Amino acid sequence: MGAREAGLPERVPSAAGLPDRVRIWEVGARDGLQNEQSVVPVEVKLEFLDRLAAAGLSVLEATSFVHPKWVPQLADAEQLLAGLQRREGVSYPVLVPNARGLDRALAAGVSGIAIFASATETFAKRNLNSSLDEQFGMFEPVVTRALAEGLEVRGYLSMCFGDPWEGAVPAEQVVAAGRRLLDMGCFQLSLGDTIGVATPGQVERVVAGFGAPDRLAVHFHDTYGQALSNTLAALRLGVSTVDSSAGGLGGCPYAESATGNLATEDLVWMLDGLGIEHGVDLDALVRTSAWMAQQLGRPSPSRVVQALSG
Repeated sequence: MGAREAGLPERVPSAAGLPDRVRIWEVGARDGLQNEQSVVPVEVKLEFLDRLAAAGLSVLEATSFVHPKWVPQLADAEQLLAGLQRREGVSYPVLVPNARGLDRALAAGVSGIAIFASATETFAKRNLNSSLDEQFGMFEPVVTRALAEGLEVRGYLSMCFGDPWEGAVPAEQVVAAGRRLLDMGCFQLSLGDTIGVATPGQVERVVAGFGAPDRLAVHFHDTYGQALSNTLAALRLGVSTVDSSAGGLGGCPYAESATGNLATEDLVWMLDGLGIEHGVDLDALVRTSAWMAQQLGRPSPSRVVQALSG
């Protein structure tokens, strides 16, 4: 059953000053697939990306140049980018962990990268083998060189709301770390709820701590079913870029308690109901995620995919 057959949500524009349009930063092909135990063939990944672009998504985070030892699923990064049929108006940024990753990304001809920092000491040590403070020294030459090469650089900040080893993360600690990435030259900062423990009140406190929200994005996991509520809280404060993953795919290979990302279909359904533009064809997106679920051999965790493809 398609979205039109099931009935779309009634559009009830909010009076809360929400943005007119939201940019969806689709992470399904990278963050969504990186933790899959069975290697997904590059041909499947390429078709996934092409289907997502055809559905109207204009930002598709394609892969990561992390060392294959740490994320074997993305060991085919060069092969994937070489085979990618780029569509006009669609950007295909990649995650770059270090200088070597940047070398590989530049050789592959990318136009945008993202770096991945931590808001907490423990996760920085476990994920980056660095202290909270030292990580910025590692990223600075990467960002400087990328900018000099004409690339856009996005900053991810993980563990912004809770850390499995340290517990709740103080908002001022998140703001201080995030500002260092922005001051370094990142055009945008994505605030990550890596283990999915955030609540709307926390989101409001952290986002408000940055003042102007125009350079912020949010990246929520749905471990406790709060991803949409947290997204709405961010939108009400003026955030207009939201990370999501088609079909709700994903987790974090370095945080065992992390479950799937906010499903792009669930986000689109909510945005439709609020009268917020996003440019995505929900029917085509649902078909894409249902197809990908078949490739992975399990049902999609997205509630909207379940409702509209059942």
